[in-house]
Amino acid sequence: MHPFRTIYIDMNSFFASVEQHEEPALRRKPVGITAMEGDVGCLVAASYEAKYFGVKTTMNIQEAKTLCPKIILRPSRHRLYVHYNQRIAKIFDRYAELEYIRSIDEFQIALGGQSTHLEFASKLVQAMKSAINNEIGKSLQFSAGIGSNHLLAKIAGKLEKPNGMQWLSPDNMPNRLAEISLNDLPGITKGILYKVNAAGIYSIPEIYNLDPMHARKIWGSIEGERFVRLLHGENIPLGITKRGGYGNSKMLAPENRTLKNSYFVSRWLIEKSVARLRRDNYTASQFTLFIGIQKPKGHWVQSVKTHYSQDIAHFLDINRGLWLAMYARERPYSISSIFIQLRNILPLSKRPSEMFLPMDMAKQNQREHLSKTIDTINRRFGASTVTYGINKAHNGFFERG
Repeated sequence: MHPFRTIYIDMNSFFASVEQHEEPALRRKPVGITAMEGDVGCLVAASYEAKYFGVKTTMNIQEAKTLCPKIILRPSRHRLYVHYNQRIAKIFDRYAELEYIRSIDEFQIALGGQSTHLEFASKLVQAMKSAINNEIGKSLQFSAGIGSNHLLAKIAGKLEKPNGMQWLSPDNMPNRLAEISLNDLPGITKGILYKVNAAGIYSIPEIYNLDPMHARKIWGSIEGERFVRLLHGENIPLGITKRGGYGNSKMLAPENRTLKNSYFVSRWLIEKSVARLRRDNYTASQFTLFIGIQKPKGHWVQSVKTHYSQDIAHFLDINRGLWLAMYARERPYSISSIFIQLRNILPLSKRPSEMFLPMDMAKQNQREHLSKTIDTINRRFGASTVTYGINKAHNGFFERG
């Protein structure tokens, strides 16, 4: 059997599990974590007991109550979750090499020596599960993926939830993933999916069997070669790439293919993209919207050049104008996919002043400063605590948990 190099750990329903640990009366009951006090807004997390009734993260609270009338709501406590993240990280670090803390509820562990064998890696996972159980509590569980590299380990970690363990290596690839959609793989964005579909590739086994150099041509960059080699189990470390833009895409679930819902999903994608742009202190001067149309079948794409900005409201205004233009021309009644992209990026520190706009050289204007303040609130109290009007979150397979 091929050697294993990485364990990817995903804490199960982390926020809700922490609350169940802190408050024993919540254990084995449906729990929803809200962005703020009260019955308004949406859920930022849900326990597995709540998910059993169809409750999902980012769901409207009233909708969650309709599905699960006995759901118990608690406000998000981000500092508490960070505290548990640090406790868990210390436990993992005692047992193995904690290579990365990928997020507040995701960890990456490097394997070496005997632990590169599946038997020993599996025992290591069980030992860490026992340690969390004994040192913190039974309410906190995790799913683990054991892989030949970080990509395969991450995919494996999503295959059996909650509290599961799966493995991926050249010994069971690609058949183990034959039933998973290609666009559910991390790294397969809407733009990449369009390219691989145009090349006649529609499944994970088909992309797995690509020659890596052919994949480079399809992607239009070395990332295609890297991706296929990672699927083959090669140990290619996480690399630092030069960013050319920021974007998000989504293949829409059936309930979100209406014109209204798909438009709200586009607003959510923009908020996520511009928040990342601002996080990295960049601005963008080009906005692209791609809309895949299911009925009547086709697509619509348009780009708009603008001044360099990192203001969410500015890009939301552009987005609204493009949707109006698309509807006037296409008159669709079913949308299949959305792709938004911010390009022509420039560091804020290098942005010039604008004579006819409230914009000083290399400084945030008033609206951008407000956006930065909202970012801080959302980091502290949970995503979507404050939003720019109505949007509709649409989390995919590798974002759910």
